[in-house]
Amino acid sequence: MNRFSPRGYLGLHLTMGVLLLIGASWLFGGIAEDVVTGDPLTVTDKHVAEWFHQRTTPGLTAAMQVITDFAAPLWVTCVAGVTGLVLWWKRCWYRLLALVIVIPGGMALLPLLKMAFHRHRPSFEDAFLIFQGYSFPSGHAMAATLLYGLLAVFAVLAFDTWRQRAWAVLGAFIMVLLVGFSRVYLGAHYLSDVLGAVAAGLAWLALSLTAVDTLRRSRGRLG
Repeated sequence: MNRFSPRGYLGLHLTMGVLLLIGASWLFGGIAEDVVTGDPLTVTDKHVAEWFHQRTTPGLTAAMQVITDFAAPLWVTCVAGVTGLVLWWKRCWYRLLALVIVIPGGMALLPLLKMAFHRHRPSFEDAFLIFQGYSFPSGHAMAATLLYGLLAVFAVLAFDTWRQRAWAVLGAFIMVLLVGFSRVYLGAHYLSDVLGAVAAGLAWLALSLTAVDTLRRSRGRLG
């Protein structure tokens, strides 16, 4: 039963990480296959994009532009930088290593994925915003998944009660959901771009944390 013990050699964290990695990778592969082959998911993409585009309002558009900035490169860099300084000050070396692998590593992976699929962004005759670069997967959605997912993991490890941990996970989920929604609403991405980005982000997060946990499991608790 050591595999399911938080303190065991293989540990609950490691087991959950492997399961999440497999599940998220499988999901990303399925979405990516649909994008490449033009399966029904891409038809749904177009319907969803048109539906939101026809129902935009100035007020909601302004709100979505604010929300989407919570996963912009500058914001992610600043939050990750401050978090890294706090971890360095507290000498939480394994958590700092996890931060370095998850955020910069994931952001380095993103352009490779975009170039591999080179999917064009949604286009509208009367587009009110213009976005550059390839569409799949969504960079903002992946950045939100990595940043807020990692912060939620740190919170779960730091908090003592399940209620606090549940709120941390819920907060991360809401942030990712809002950022993903903002990208579809603003016409920057298709729905599958966002779903694929979240799956890719979860897979990278699970892989990175599992690797760090494997490194530290013979040396005690994380951080």
